[in-house]
Amino acid sequence: MAADALSIIPGAVLRNLSDKLYEKRKNAALEIEGIVKQLAMAGEHDKISAVIALLTNDFTMSPQANHRKGGLIGLAAVTVGLTSEAAQHLEQIVPPVLTSFLDQDSRVRYYACEALYNIAKVVRGDFIIYFNKIFDALCKLSADSDANVQSAAHLLDRLVKDIVTESDQFSIEEFIPLLRERMNVLNPYVRQFLVGWITVLDSVPDIDMLGFLPDFLDGLFNMLSDSSHEIRQQADAALSEFLQEIKNSPINEFVKLGGEQLVPYYADILGAILPCISDQEEKIRVVARETNEELRAIKADPTEGFDIGAILSIAKRELNSEHEATRSEALHWFSTLLRRYRAEFLVYLNEIFDPLLNALSDPSDAVVLLVLEVHACIAEESRHFYHLVSYLIQTFHNNHVLLERRGALIVRRLCVLLGAEKVYREFSTILEREGDLEFASTMVQALNLILLTSTELAELRSLLKKSLVDSCGKDLFISLYASWCHSPMATISLCLLAQAYNHAISVIQSLGEEDINVKFLVQLDKLIRLLETPVFAYLRLQLLEPGKHTWLLKTLYGLLMLLPQQSVAFKILRTRLKTVPFSENLKRVSSANPYSQILQVTEDGNRNQDTQNYNAINFPSRLHQFESMQQQHRVHLKNQLQSRKSASAVALSQLH
Repeated sequence: MAADALSIIPGAVLRNLSDKLYEKRKNAALEIEGIVKQLAMAGEHDKISAVIALLTNDFTMSPQANHRKGGLIGLAAVTVGLTSEAAQHLEQIVPPVLTSFLDQDSRVRYYACEALYNIAKVVRGDFIIYFNKIFDALCKLSADSDANVQSAAHLLDRLVKDIVTESDQFSIEEFIPLLRERMNVLNPYVRQFLVGWITVLDSVPDIDMLGFLPDFLDGLFNMLSDSSHEIRQQADAALSEFLQEIKNSPINEFVKLGGEQLVPYYADILGAILPCISDQEEKIRVVARETNEELRAIKADPTEGFDIGAILSIAKRELNSEHEATRSEALHWFSTLLRRYRAEFLVYLNEIFDPLLNALSDPSDAVVLLVLEVHACIAEESRHFYHLVSYLIQTFHNNHVLLERRGALIVRRLCVLLGAEKVYREFSTILEREGDLEFASTMVQALNLILLTSTELAELRSLLKKSLVDSCGKDLFISLYASWCHSPMATISLCLLAQAYNHAISVIQSLGEEDINVKFLVQLDKLIRLLETPVFAYLRLQLLEPGKHTWLLKTLYGLLMLLPQQSVAFKILRTRLKTVPFSENLKRVSSANPYSQILQVTEDGNRNQDTQNYNAINFPSRLHQFESMQQQHRVHLKNQLQSRKSASAVALSQLH
């Protein structure tokens, strides 16, 4: 076959093909191109094969570097001469060129790149069957020690990428194992080469790189710690692109493989999975939850690129999700970050506090309870605790519906999480200074009702019952009394809890006609009904010994006097009082009318249990405090009425 080729290619051409001068080799290649073109037109493919064999055996495999260079340019010339018929000879042409990529002479490697470039330009898609071998060769050349070879390899690489992106014969399944083998290479040039291919293939619509993400994800993450800024940027860009596509992908595998290397992408991943937790498809919900747990299990270090602010921003955004499950998981993330990175979390408190307060209006009780856990965790420090209670009061002030519907739930849960006494003392301290007297009264009434009815506050009630005999109970009573003065009925209820019945009588006697209004009577009705509940069982038991508890009797009769006789509450209390086993002395005092003299505080020397510890608290001072506060309320109410009258008068005058 070599003899046939020698008769086809003139000797002078073959001599010039191995000349040390590039121009002579180039001219010889042009001669060969013309000869092959004529042979192709004549259909003499056997002779063309003979020429290729000659160029391979006598030139590309020659120990002489110039021969090898000539052989490479000659093979490229044959391909150009064949044009559309080159595909049938590629099995002969491509292998010797690929072998030349390993040549010890850098100039030979350079010409190998040039030859393959020219071959690829001619055959385009037919070239794909050699892709894996070409990719392997380019991977090595990308790290070549010679800068010229690297440049030539880059040009070839770009052309190969163009061919692959336009081809429908490329097999991603055959390519991925090759890519996976090389992903842990440390050479920066090879890394750059690999990221470039991942990015290009991911951009091809018909190639699903996302489905193979687990095969090369670990390598991409490793590149994020490369010393080269450019490589880090490229790896980061590639990962970011995949994160944009991640919503419908095997994201749980993504997270499992990435582990701590995911830290820079924590927020992006979380932003993708939180909405999926509420997806309509169960499969997606399950994967999203698994991924969420995997992500939460990763222990990240804020000093190593973990952006807590970005995570909080995602969690804050998802608080507005229309789906309860997503809102709940967002709150779990608040709790997780707060527990692990408290100091860093609190830096962003101003940005997230209002959204967390707004979340208290969530339609789901379960979500509200989670919100309160976050708030309680924040409020472990005294300054944050004060802010929490202040903001809560302000929120209730601005949203009376929230107070009405969720007030009890919020206060009760906070009492469990932070301690009932601590919570109530803080509420009282702030409400004592509340400028909106009407709201202060409403808020105190709400707190009082919670105090009287909630199981979570049983210990607080027990402490208040000891107000006359225990210093802690006394301090609590005085603390609450300061703001409870905003509401006469709340004050009376507090006195009943504290067994300060004689002071309750004083409060009742201090009430003016304008104080006993519809609102007061509604609250009194509630109190009378509450007196029949287990909370006040101790009070009812005292009635078995009326001689020892005359102040209690006086208080109850005093309340009875304030109730309309037609009301259910009046009948309930009167029925209860009728069961009291009165002593002869008490019967004589009120023989004419059982209620006529009950409010007269007498000093008959009967120092019973009601008065033994009366001096433990300065009640005259408390009464002055109550009367002073009530006077402020009367003035406020009077001013309101005058303002309304003035407004009505102005409106009427404008009508005329």
